[in-house]
Amino acid sequence: MVRENKSIIRHMAGGKTLFVLLLALLNTIIMAQTEYKTAKEARGIEVGQIAPDFEAKDTYGSMFRLYDALKKGPVVMVFYRGHWCPVCNKHLSNLQDSLYSIEKYGATLVAISPEKPELSVKTQQKTNTSFSLLHDDGYVVSNLYDVSFKPGSATALLYNVVLGARLSDAHSDNSERLPIPATYIIGTDGKILWRHFDPDYKKRSTAAEILKNLPNPADRDQNGK
Repeated sequence: MVRENKSIIRHMAGGKTLFVLLLALLNTIIMAQTEYKTAKEARGIEVGQIAPDFEAKDTYGSMFRLYDALKKGPVVMVFYRGHWCPVCNKHLSNLQDSLYSIEKYGATLVAISPEKPELSVKTQQKTNTSFSLLHDDGYVVSNLYDVSFKPGSATALLYNVVLGARLSDAHSDNSERLPIPATYIIGTDGKILWRHFDPDYKKRSTAAEILKNLPNPADRDQNGK
């Protein structure tokens, strides 16, 4: 009787292991068959369009809602790739240096990435940013703004091995998608006022460009917005 029970248990355990392996294989096949945009195919929403509203948590778990922030003034939204990206870190650090000037326009600066909150802490430490770093859970925001893409396998390998990105672990799934590092200025009426959008990750917005394209607070007050 004892032998039979042990045999049944081993059989059940073996069946469970097989089921888990099959489930993992099925998930891999589904992910492989899913069509994702390349960097060149992502277009980003255009100037003049209405910015989609969204909610996202920051590093400390506080919820940020775009349309709530727009009640206070324009929003400068920057997409970045992760703490492992030296170009992103330099970009965010440069924006931090100009944060006071940006806020003088009554604007809120936020940066958003698919990296998990515990990893955005590393970004914060590397860049000394005091503005909010938001978690794009499930690529919801990058999909809304059409900046999400999947890098090629060789590029992903470079990021994961050489730069230590470990994208599958760092993000909410293992698709290893990334955002085009675009910058958007969103007016209080919800419209895109200006954007910097370039599939070349080395080309980023500058603080000077952002300041040049932010609406004058006096004009906004005059219009009652």
